[in-house]
Amino acid sequence: MPSFTEVVRTHTALTPDDVAWLQLLQADWQIIADLSFADLVLWLPDREGTGFWAAAQMRPTTGPTAYVDDVVGTFLARGRRPLVDAAHDQARTVREGDPEWRDDVPVRVESIPVVRDGSVIGVIGRHTNLLGVRTPSRLELSYLQTAADLTQMIATGHFPSTGQRSDHADSPRVGDGFLRVDAAGRVAYASPNAQSVFRRLGLSGDLAGLAPAEVVRELVSSRRRPDEETLSAVLGGRAHRDVEIATGGGPDAVSLIVRSIPLRPGGEHIGGLILVRDVTDLRRRDRELVTKDATIREIHHRVKNNLQTVAALLRLQARRVDDGVAKAALEEAVRRIGSIAIVHETLSQAVEETVAFDEVADRLGAMVTEVGALAGRVRVERRGSFGVLPSEGANALAIVLTELVQNAVEHGYDDADPTASGRIEVSVERADDGGRRVVVDDDGRGLPDGFSLDGSTNLGLSIVRTLVEAELGGRLTLGPRPGGGTRAVVALPAA
Repeated sequence: MPSFTEVVRTHTALTPDDVAWLQLLQADWQIIADLSFADLVLWLPDREGTGFWAAAQMRPTTGPTAYVDDVVGTFLARGRRPLVDAAHDQARTVREGDPEWRDDVPVRVESIPVVRDGSVIGVIGRHTNLLGVRTPSRLELSYLQTAADLTQMIATGHFPSTGQRSDHADSPRVGDGFLRVDAAGRVAYASPNAQSVFRRLGLSGDLAGLAPAEVVRELVSSRRRPDEETLSAVLGGRAHRDVEIATGGGPDAVSLIVRSIPLRPGGEHIGGLILVRDVTDLRRRDRELVTKDATIREIHHRVKNNLQTVAALLRLQARRVDDGVAKAALEEAVRRIGSIAIVHETLSQAVEETVAFDEVADRLGAMVTEVGALAGRVRVERRGSFGVLPSEGANALAIVLTELVQNAVEHGYDDADPTASGRIEVSVERADDGGRRVVVDDDGRGLPDGFSLDGSTNLGLSIVRTLVEAELGGRLTLGPRPGGGTRAVVALPAA
């Protein structure tokens, strides 16, 4: 099914301003469908004027659909639906007298012109499934009257509004809570859900006849509510925007989002549609997540500090040991612990449990080559990007990378030679299967004759192989580098 943009670009001659207007209309698409209890289809005239293309479609959540199948991307030749032709050509809303039967379902059909700056740029087909229609309640009558006002505004170019749009992902829907206010900003009708939302706020009586702005002033302290101009404009139904109101910041706080759409069907302000949604539970979960994230970051920070303390103690112990083998073992342990500490330090600064591993890899390379007899003479360079890795894999990969670079420094170059220098390149490539291929190349003296990874007793390589295969689910290979030196390859799966 093509997108709105694809239909517009391929089949119409609409200007960018026309397209922007239609996109603003689609931002309130669901509200109009729900208030109408009807499916909406946006028809756009084609370049040649021979018909219309279906560019957007919306089904109601308040009633049965009239369209089981999607129609976006279909072409409607002129003459097939006279109501669409008439609405476009005559710039007026056209209604069918008798229902249209579609798969044994009676459907009431209306066509509403979409007007911008006095010109018709499209037609909305409104299709109401009449099965199960009964005497409408007061709620349904209020919905339908508000829908009629909005569609009249569309036909006269007064809707959508080009003002401030909603910036809330959890913006209220019609079913969350519906208020209809008059020109003075007093409630003409409030749905049961809207009554419930305001009772959570502290209202004890009925909303009918009250001004929502005055209710909020009485129930919410001035430092917790919007400024007076915004409060009056939104809760009075005179501004097309939304605000969030909360009674406090503690565990008993009540939060709600209020959205307002002014009603001007004839060009004059007659009142407004106000939607309200209780988001108390959502905000409580948000606060819990923020607290949890802060706790996790603090834990990573403390783990990093503890690891650095352990590394410092081992380093002190290594200085007191005279045995060369024991000293080297302690120094290797310090490097391994340091590589894990770097990952935890990165996690302590991250919002999520993921690691941007490029920075970690660069710090590990510097940590390994800045100590020892070859300090400053062997440099590590990275080519390619590791990307973002989950924390579980980042720890294992950090140790693997530390060991491979350390092996390259220790066995590839002669630390007794004062002129010895070299270059180690860590490259990251994307494999065809979506995984990563990490290659550590050095230009040192290469592997000894008869070397076999399976027969190696080197502790570092044993650690690397175990981590690669058991923790990362990958595969390690070690061999000569083309042109001299050694090449270690770690093939990691996509997961």
